[in-house]
Amino acid sequence: VFLVSGGYPETFGKGFEISGLDQVEGSTLYHAGTRIQDGKVITAGGRVIAITSTGGTISEALTKSMENASKVNFTNKYYRRDIGLDLLTYNERV
Repeated sequence: VFLVSGGYPETFGKGFEISGLDQVEGSTLYHAGTRIQDGKVITAGGRVIAITSTGGTISEALTKSMENASKVNFTNKYYRRDIGLDLLTYNERV
């Protein structure tokens, strides 16, 4: 799941404090458009944070990523909730 600033890839705001990073469990966070200012993590780009998870099934991994995406917050946060759903039928195609 990629958390982006609302308006991305067009015009978007920067400099919003990011909260909830310490609430994420069982996923890896990849910082893309973040920086530290005055000891706080803030948005600094359009693509802000990627959340990657593993699980016993693709469905479990997607669920974990989505749950953790809801824990991370910043002004104008946006993420698509349909990304990865096409993978749920992956095992049927292989």
